[in-house]
Amino acid sequence: MHVVLYEPEIPPNTGSVARLCAATLTPLHLIEPLGFKIDDKHLKRAGLDYWPFVDLHVHKNWQQFLAAAKPARLLYFSKKAEQSYTSMDYQDDDFLVFGPETRGLPAEMWQDLKARALRIPMSGTGVRSLNLSNAVSIVLYEALRQLGKT
Repeated sequence: MHVVLYEPEIPPNTGSVARLCAATLTPLHLIEPLGFKIDDKHLKRAGLDYWPFVDLHVHKNWQQFLAAAKPARLLYFSKKAEQSYTSMDYQDDDFLVFGPETRGLPAEMWQDLKARALRIPMSGTGVRSLNLSNAVSIVLYEALRQLGKT
């Protein structure tokens, strides 16, 4: 299992995801451009002293990520997807891809792969989206649960 943050913008969210990845032994891939510097104090604060335990990979762009990581299967998470994240049968080598906080994943990334585009259902009508670090936590723990790793 891998977590991929495509062009993340908010340092505390990325720091929280990094802490989650350290706790679950899940590699974290950050796709540039980032909305912050990797040594940002807010990023470091959110990740606390867990950064040495994060299997962190920073990629210059999407194409460089694909070439370096050679993902077996990419799963895309978007509030615009139709299928719930709970309907997926997760695999050990899945790459869970989440978009930037203010705009989400570009539709062209996942439109042709709708079978691998997933959403987290929300019942409330007044909420546009979930916090990125919360969304990653929800999905990652469901995947790990299915794989018997929790």
